[in-house]
Formats: sequence, structure tokens, C-alpha cells
Amino acid sequence: MPRPTRTALVAVVALALAGCSVVAPDGERESLPTATPTPTPEPPTVHQGEVSVPPDATTVLDAADPVAAALRTSETLFASAPVAVVAPADDVAAQLRAASAAVALGAPLLLDAADDGAAAEAGEGTEDGSGDAASPAPTPSPDASDESAPPTDATAAELDRLEVLAVLTVGEVTVDATEDVVVVAAPQDDAALAELLGTELGAATPVAAGGEATSVAGLDRAAPALLALEGAAPPAPGAEDETTGSGTEAPGATPGATPGTSPAPSPSSEEDEAPEDEGSEESTDDAPAEAWPLTELPEAPEAATLLVTGGTQDLAPTATARAAGLAVVAVPSGDPRATSATVQAVAAAAPQTVVALGPAFGTPEELAWKVRTAATGVELPGGGQVLFPGRRMVALYGTPGTSALGMLGEQDLPGSIARAQQLAAQYQALTPDVVVPAFEIIATVAAAEATPDGNYSRELPVESFVPWVEAARDAGVYVVIDLQPGRTDFLTQAKMYEPLLRYPNVGLALDPEWRLAPDQVHLRQIGSVGIDEVNTVADWLAQLTRDNALPQKLLVLHQFRLSMVQERERLDMSHEELALMVHVDGQGSQPAKQDTWSALRRTAPEGLWWGWKNFVDEDLPMLTPEQTYGGVQPVPDFVSYQ
Repeated sequence: MPRPTRTALVAVVALALAGCSVVAPDGERESLPTATPTPTPEPPTVHQGEVSVPPDATTVLDAADPVAAALRTSETLFASAPVAVVAPADDVAAQLRAASAAVALGAPLLLDAADDGAAAEAGEGTEDGSGDAASPAPTPSPDASDESAPPTDATAAELDRLEVLAVLTVGEVTVDATEDVVVVAAPQDDAALAELLGTELGAATPVAAGGEATSVAGLDRAAPALLALEGAAPPAPGAEDETTGSGTEAPGATPGATPGTSPAPSPSSEEDEAPEDEGSEESTDDAPAEAWPLTELPEAPEAATLLVTGGTQDLAPTATARAAGLAVVAVPSGDPRATSATVQAVAAAAPQTVVALGPAFGTPEELAWKVRTAATGVELPGGGQVLFPGRRMVALYGTPGTSALGMLGEQDLPGSIARAQQLAAQYQALTPDVVVPAFEIIATVAAAEATPDGNYSRELPVESFVPWVEAARDAGVYVVIDLQPGRTDFLTQAKMYEPLLRYPNVGLALDPEWRLAPDQVHLRQIGSVGIDEVNTVADWLAQLTRDNALPQKLLVLHQFRLSMVQERERLDMSHEELALMVHVDGQGSQPAKQDTWSALRRTAPEGLWWGWKNFVDEDLPMLTPEQTYGGVQPVPDFVSYQ
């Protein structure tokens, strides 16, 4: 091919300089098409919510109803969110589906409690049923923190505070939002919903009634299961039918969207854009695909946990917490120490920040030490960190190395463990509660003669009991350290055995029979103690338990006469670190023992636990396990053998 001549090249350049025009043979200038450069598409904006946990280590939220609970949780955990999910407050099935969507989006779940009248005002109730009535302007929204405000207004205020760009509705709800907020009804079709959310949802997972909040607590943010209430009808048809057509494509759905994010906007021409004055509720039925924002999960806070009691009212708050990346632990009683399950769940979460929902959790100060205790994961024999109810004890009483003081000293340490376990097994067959074998060890022994320190009490060495305490701990045996103080006071002796009381399986018993006045002598007078001394010991032991994050401790008061504990009605029952027990340890005929049992119970403070002692040689006759649990009512929580 011949090379172009210089003249030809000049002509080409001239054409270019002439604005891409040529001169026709007749002399007329004709324009040539000008190539338009292809614009580089702008990358889509990705929106991310901001999680913000409270600055305090422990926060307790008090909400009067499920709508308020959902609001309080959203306010507490989210500083902002590009998307929110709203479901009806009276439709648990819709809330479950909404929870899966909220967790997938990383969005708070709010509840709508608008009544039928409000729904009609929102455009659902024209006379011909067409639903074409214009929606009224939203009512000015009060402060969302005002629990007395109408729920719909409070929810609208929260959407405004979150600065949402879009709202996903599940079920029949009314959403009052500003005109620049897109409201989209969730598709009924599972695949279409997954496309809209931009994630692969797990298979539909049935949830039994009563287990809703627990199921939501287990949702994985990366791939949440699609929860459905067992036996519930499908969600009522809503505006999404008009939006999604056949139900296989949702507004804004983009095949291949990144899991855990909303779909990217779809390209569209100017003619397809939504009118600027289109309101959020009017856009529900035909929300443009490009209006749905592209989002990603918010960054989860470090070591933050939500505690709930686990009822249906906790469903939405649980979903919001999981969407924010918090662990959620159900604590039905409000005390995380109560069961093995809650102790281990809190220990696994290892929370640095705790938010709890509802009055069952008490004050933040009360909850803080309970959480710290549960987080150790250390449990009592029989499980959990709270002694009663659900647990009973059967104990050998005495002092190691001597058979004169009771059954405990009649054999060596391995033999004592085996004997306590065998005795507990006889009782286990008689009750659904866990029966724990126990030792009650007399650590300070009343003396008939004055001891070198003059207190008529022999304090046995602390270190002599350590092997017994540790072997008992390893064998699942509880230990009670029993004090017979003579002329000294209970607190002085209790502090001597503090190293033993720091073990999680060790409690304390006070025996007023052996608490002497300055001029009294054992076996000549029966001792007694004033209630102020008892309360002082309780204060000290409770503080020791709390400071060392120990499971609840048993504090026993031995008694067989009313006069042995003076002003017992003033016993301080406020220490949740302790389980307070009166142990009725009289001996003799069974009618006399039953009379003592009844008399001591008649004037007792509310909330005490009760112990019974079987004397092998002195009782006439000694009760069998069947007679003890069958004939002593209420059934004793603690039975000891001497």
C-alpha cells in the first residue's frame, strides 16, 4: 500500500482543524459526526451506619412496651443508619422475617403500633378500598426519648435521628418519613428478598412460639437464616406485589451483589428517574431501583453484649443488637449468675460493655458485679452461681480426724467424699432438683475449759482444711466452714478463715449455741448472738464475695431456740451475694423436732432457706431419706448428718 503524500496529510490535518467538516464537489461544507468520549462512570456511594455503645460499662434500659424497647435499643446502639426496618408491633411472624432482614442489612428494627384509624389515615382506607387516598403530611415528631409520645411519632423521630435514606417494611405498617426517604415493602418471595438485601439468606428456619428472641440472638450477620414462625400464615400482601411483579425481582435487586450489603444502583436513563417531589410513602409501590442505597454492615463494637430476658418483647431489640454486631445473651431471671447456661454464655462473650433491657436486671451497679462474676465462668457444684432454688444439699457434719464430733471424721478424705456422694444419691431419687453432696466442717471447736487465749474456742489451722476444700471442689462437693466462737465474736473468727472462703465452693455457718457471753461457759449455758453481729458478718462475707467475683455463698445460722438469735426479724436479707439459711438442728423425738421446726419458721423473715439435721444416735428415731423429704415440710434445702 503506497504511503500517503505530504499533501494528503496536510489535508487530513486541515479537516481536523476545520471541526471535522469537508467541502463537497459543489462547494458546500458538510459536517462529519464528532466522536463523543465515553464518560467514566462514577463509583456507587456505599453507605455505612455507625454503631455507638454507651460510655458506661453497664447500662440498663427500661422500656414500658415492645415499641418503646425497640426505640430505646436503636437510640442506644446506633448513631446513624442509612437503612432501617419497620414491622408491626402486633405481628410476631412479620417481626421474625424483619429481624432476618435487619441483621443482613446491619440496620435497626423498629416497630409500628399505629391502630386501624392511623392506618386508614395513611392511605389504606378509601371508600372503594383502592388505597389511593393521599397520605396526610406527617405529624411533627416529638423527642423519641419521650415514652408518652404516640408510638408512630416516636418511630418517625427515630428515623429522622438516624438520617435514614430508605426504610424496609415487613408486614402491614405505616411509616411517617420525610419525602427524601424511600420506603420499600419487603418481597414475600424469599429469593427476591435475598436479592434486595444483597446477601444469601439461609434456608427458612421455623421458630417455635416462645423461642423468637433466642432464635434472633443466634443470627449470623454474614449469612442470617430466614426465620419464620411455626404455623404462621405468610405475610399479608402489601405494596411489594406491585413493586416486584411476579415476586422474583425486588426493587433495586442486583444479581451478584456482595453478601452482607444492599444491591448497587441500576443504570437508568433520565426518563426513568423518580420525580423529585415524590414522597416516601407514595414511593412505596413503585420505588425506583436506583433509589435503594448501597450499604455495608457497620463496624461491630469490641466486646459489647446485650442482655435480655428472652421474651417476645425482646425480639426487635435483639435484632437491632445483632445488626450492630453485639452478642446477645438471654437471661430469663435477670441474674446472669442464675444458671450454667447464662454463666457460660456471658463468659464466652467476655463483655467489656453491657447493655441490658428491662427492670429484671436491677440497677447498673447491681448488674455490673453479677456480670463480672458470671464472666469468670466458675460454677458451683451442680452448676450455675446461685445456690437456690433448683439445688439441695446433703452434708456430713464434723471435723476431720475425729469421730467424736460427727460422721465427717469417721473416715479419711477419699472415704468422706465417697460417703457424702452415696448419701446424696439416696436423696437424688426423691427430687427433681440437683442434690449436691456437702461437708460441714467444724473449724473452730467449742472447748469446755479456757483456751490459752481465753475464748473457750480451739481455732484449727487454716492449712489443715485446704486439702479437704480442694478435693471437695474437684469432686463436686460443697463445703461449709462452721464456727463455734466461744467468748470471741463471729466476725473475728470468720476473717481467720478468709483464705478458705475465697474458694468458690465454700460457705460459712454460725453456731450461736457456742457463742458465749463474757461470764458464760460451754455446757453450762446455751449461747446466743445478737442480730447486729450476724448482719456484720453478712456484710463482710457479701463484700468478700462481690470483690472476688465469687459464686453466691451460703451463710447458715444454726438454731433450735428462738432466743439463740436475738431480734432475728431484723436479719438483713438484702445481700444477693449470699443465700441465708436457718439450720434447725435440735435433737430428740420426732414430734419435738417438728414442733421446733414449726416454731422457728413461724416468725422467720421472708426469703430464708431451711436446713434440717439428722442425729444418728440422738434422734428417736432418725428419719430415713424418704421420711426426711416426705415428712418435713417444706422439704429442707439442706440436710446434714451428725
